[in-house]
Amino acid sequence: MAILLFLAPFAAGLAAFVIKNDRLRRRLLFTVACAHAAFALYLCLFPPGGEDYRWLWFGFDALSRYFTAVFSLLFLCASFYAVIYLKGEKSRPCEKEEDLLFHNAPEAAFTGCLLVFLACMSLLALSRHFGLIWIAMEATTLVSAPLIYFHRQRSSLEATWKYLLICSVGIALALFGNLFLAVSASGQGPGMEISIDSLLGPGVRLDPLWLKAGFIFVLVGYGTKMGLAPMHTWLPDAHSEAPSVASALLSGALLNCAFLAILRFYQLCLANGLGSFCRELFLIFGILSMAVAAVFIIGQSDYKRLLAYSSVEHMGILCFAVAVGTAYGSMLQAANHSFLKGALFICAGNILAGFRSKRIADVRGIAHIMPWAGVLWFTGILAICGMPPFGAFLSEWIILKAAFSAGNLLLPVVYLFLLGVIFIGMTGTGIRMTFGVPSIPEGGKSFLSLFPALILLLLSLFLGIYMPAALEGAVSGAAALLGGEG
Repeated sequence: MAILLFLAPFAAGLAAFVIKNDRLRRRLLFTVACAHAAFALYLCLFPPGGEDYRWLWFGFDALSRYFTAVFSLLFLCASFYAVIYLKGEKSRPCEKEEDLLFHNAPEAAFTGCLLVFLACMSLLALSRHFGLIWIAMEATTLVSAPLIYFHRQRSSLEATWKYLLICSVGIALALFGNLFLAVSASGQGPGMEISIDSLLGPGVRLDPLWLKAGFIFVLVGYGTKMGLAPMHTWLPDAHSEAPSVASALLSGALLNCAFLAILRFYQLCLANGLGSFCRELFLIFGILSMAVAAVFIIGQSDYKRLLAYSSVEHMGILCFAVAVGTAYGSMLQAANHSFLKGALFICAGNILAGFRSKRIADVRGIAHIMPWAGVLWFTGILAICGMPPFGAFLSEWIILKAAFSAGNLLLPVVYLFLLGVIFIGMTGTGIRMTFGVPSIPEGGKSFLSLFPALILLLLSLFLGIYMPAALEGAVSGAAALLGGEG
C-alpha cells in the first residue's frame, strides 16, 4: 500500500494539468496533500507490524519512512499556503517595467508540477534500486524547474537555466557513481543487481576501490542537488527567484531527498568497512559548506538569498553530524531545518507581498505594519540559528556533544565559531528588518496566509521540548540504519 504515496500524487498531478476549474484544482492539491501527510505520518510513527515494506524495487524502511513523513508534512503546509497564494497571483502581470513581456505561468502547470514533484520525492524515498533512485532524482529536477520559472521574468529564467544545467551535471556525476557501484559488485556474479537489498545481503562484499570511487562521485553529484559547497551555486538564484511556496519545498524537502540518496550509498560503505573514509569526506564538505554560508550571510542584501545560504549552512551541518558519528543528530536536524526553513520562506512570501522588494535595505519595521509576519519572521530567524527551546537547538547540541566526543578539539571549536558568525549575520538582519521605522505606510496579507508558518514553527518547537515514544522510535530507527546514534 505504501506505493500509493507515489501513485496518488502522480495521478492527481496529471489530472491537475487538464482540470479547467481553478477552485477544483486547488481543492485537489490540498486534499492530496492532507491524505499523503496522514498516511506518511502513520507509517512513520506506527509501521504495520513493525516490519519494512518490500515490493520489487520499492521498499519502505525506517529511513525512508522518516524522510517521507518530514517532507510530506512540509508539503501539506506549503499546499495550504499555495492555495492562498494562487488566488492572489492568477494571471497577474509582472510589475517591473523591464519584465512586461513576461507573466505568470498557467496555474494548472504550477499545481500539476507541485503534485508530480511530491510524487517524485515519494518515489525516491520508496526506491530500493540505485538506478531508480537516480531516475527519481532527475525527475525532481525536471518537474521543479517550472516552479522556479513561474513568474516568467528574465531573472527567473536565468535562475531556472542555472538550476537545470548545474544539477544536470551533478546528476551525470551521480550516474558515474552508479556505474562504479556496478563494477564494484561485478565480482559477486553477472546477475547481481545494484539494489540496496541485494548489495546488503549476507556474504556480499564489494570491491573497496571501486566503491570508494562510486561514493565520491555520488557525494559530489547528489551533493550538487543537496546544495553542498562549492556545488551550491544554483541554490541562491533558484530560491530567490522562485515563488516562496516553491522555495520552501526546494529548501525544506528537495535538499533532504538528495541527502537521503547519499545516505543510501553510505549504507553500503558502512557495510563494507568504509565508514571512516566516507566520514572524512562528509567532514570536508560539511565544514566547507558552513564556512561558505557564513561568508555570504554576512552583508547579504537579499533576504531570500539569505535564507538560501542558510540552507547551505544546514546541509553542511547534516554532513558534519554524520562525520562526527551522530546519525541521530543528523536526522533530527534534517526535520528541524525542513520545518523552520519552510516557515521562513512562507513569511518571506508575505513580506515580499507587503513591501514589494527582496532587498533587505527596503524592508524595515515589519513588526509595526505586519505584526504577525514580524513576530513569526523574527522567531523563525532565532529558531533556525539554534535558539532554545526550538528543535534546532536540541539537534545542534547533540551534534556539538558528538563533536567533543570525536576526540579532536578543533572540530567543536570550528563548528561553534561558524555557528556564531552565522548567528550574528542572521539575527542582525532579522532585527533590522523586524524593528525600526517602517519603510512603507501600511502592509497587507491576512493571518491566514501566515498560518502554515505558525504550524511549522510549532512543529519545530514540539521537537525541542517533547519527544513522544513513537517519534523517538522513528528517529532512532532511521539513525540505526546509518550506524546508530554515535
